Amino acid sequence: MEAVAEPAIETKKLSKVFGNRKAVDNVTIEVPQGAFLSIFGPNGAGKTTLLRVLSTLSRATSGKATLMGVDLKEEPDRARDHIGLISHNSMLYPDLTAEQNLMIYARLYGVVDPEARVMELLEAVELKHRRLDVVRTFSRGMTQRLSIARALIHDPDVVFLDEPYSGLDPHAVEIFDELIERQREGRTFVMVSHDLQKGFAMCTHALVLARGRVVAFDQKDAFDFDEFAALYRSTVGMGVA
Repeated sequence: MEAVAEPAIETKKLSKVFGNRKAVDNVTIEVPQGAFLSIFGPNGAGKTTLLRVLSTLSRATSGKATLMGVDLKEEPDRARDHIGLISHNSMLYPDLTAEQNLMIYARLYGVVDPEARVMELLEAVELKHRRLDVVRTFSRGMTQRLSIARALIHDPDVVFLDEPYSGLDPHAVEIFDELIERQREGRTFVMVSHDLQKGFAMCTHALVLARGRVVAFDQKDAFDFDEFAALYRSTVGMGVA
């Protein structure tokens, strides 16, 4: 009998409290390896807070979360070896070149043969010809492409995307889509999105949050898009967690 692969992400009654407000409230989900989870919900629903907890940028108040079998509360440093993060903040140094930025992250993660890995990724994101240019001269789309390379430098198992399309023009969106699609195999993606149609089209699993709580979570195939869209719209009036 084949062993069942452990989930990429598993949470049990996960909560994050700020003062008297539960930004994440008893979230229990299981995301299989290789899935693409899109997280939806109105402003203040807890989407980014959940992503920050799952990516070890914030610590849960209660409950449990594991990533590739690693307990996020007990071993966050070990979990980070499995994590890549792409957001509207590029996490790049604007006064350094594209190549220098990636070399910093490659050495930070102890990448074997960092020079080769940096060149491989610069080619993958179609920025090899700009490798010696400082990042502050890059367009928003180019910066996001370099952010993909940064996030993938250590070949992570799970990649988190926090509103990655923010500020991108249509052509940059198209290029970004192609780059993400090429990196899908063997990786798990978790994306926070305000674009319901796009996020739903990209995902294998969908999660809707409102007031920090799970409104719906399932494989995409379990939902009819029109019904899903109506469910999402019904959460918009629910207010902040």
